[in-house]
Amino acid sequence: MKHLFAGVLAIGLLAGCSANNNAANNGNVNNSAAANSAAATEQPASSTAIDVLKVSFVPSKDPDQIITATEPLKELLKKQLDTKGFTVGDVQIDVGTTYEAVGEALSAGTTDVGLIPGGTYTLYDDGAEVILTATRKALSNDSDNPKDWNDNKPTTGLDTEQASYYRSLLIAGPSAKGQELAAKVNKGEELTWEDLNSATWAVMSTSSSAGYIYPTLWLQEKYGKSLTDLAKVTQSDSYGSSFARLAAGQADIVVAFADARRDNEEKWTTEYGGTGPIWDQTNVIGVTQPIYNDTVSVSKNSPIMNDELKKALQESFMEIAETPEGKEVIAIYSHEGYKVAQSSDYDGERQAQELIRSMK
Repeated sequence: MKHLFAGVLAIGLLAGCSANNNAANNGNVNNSAAANSAAATEQPASSTAIDVLKVSFVPSKDPDQIITATEPLKELLKKQLDTKGFTVGDVQIDVGTTYEAVGEALSAGTTDVGLIPGGTYTLYDDGAEVILTATRKALSNDSDNPKDWNDNKPTTGLDTEQASYYRSLLIAGPSAKGQELAAKVNKGEELTWEDLNSATWAVMSTSSSAGYIYPTLWLQEKYGKSLTDLAKVTQSDSYGSSFARLAAGQADIVVAFADARRDNEEKWTTEYGGTGPIWDQTNVIGVTQPIYNDTVSVSKNSPIMNDELKKALQESFMEIAETPEGKEVIAIYSHEGYKVAQSSDYDGERQAQELIRSMK
């Protein structure tokens, strides 16, 4: 198993979208179960019994919220797998304490399926195998210029378009320092390293693509620095925690996936203490390169995993994503659907991982 790099810059890489590897993926994709698999419509003559299928999620949101939202997935998976020759007694769903914990569980074979970022997958791909890539609703903003995001608020989803990538944003909050940085960006001025280093940051786990890795790459590209070089950095246990810190003025900058403000729009004022709409009180001050979407990965060391089950899981997840009930479940991660993936899709992320290593 690969291990995290020593020190705080122990980074596995998500969602790569580097230009050379993902040029073909940086547009919209057409996602449908029919286009990706031939769904079985009849119960097979014989069936393989599976006592327990274990599915793990990363803690990108409040774990209780994830558990509640994904509860229907248990019966949906059992039903779909049954049509493909697998009778599952119980589907167990859990949320890892960290992104790394889910990667470790996949590598150890103590969980069978993990819905994990590409960065976590590439860090643990000696024990995990990607089978699907998520597709998401494309957003109304996709510029690499932060001012464009601020001039065109709020960011909305496009109902007719699916995207195979997303971006990470550096988001400044309502604190005096956050407003100072946002004002500079909105005047078309470049931020200096001193500007950024004087702010308090809230980041995610070191294997989180949007919450750590790609913001580090952004800093490296622009300033020759990384998140570990900043004077004031706090690691949050979820994006919700980061936004709560931002609303309270405990953080001046958070790093998050591009539609995170949409996800936290209501809680900004009802739970986090925001004194106005999130779109009024926050501004984008940095935009990373595109990040390839999350994965559905399976354990190479799970005692129940084989090629037949992998194919059945691929088809089942794609078919579930086409149903109203399934769409509601996968919406917890802003997923809209899934398409068949292969390891080489994430070569760009591996290259980014090598860059992170070289920065050590």
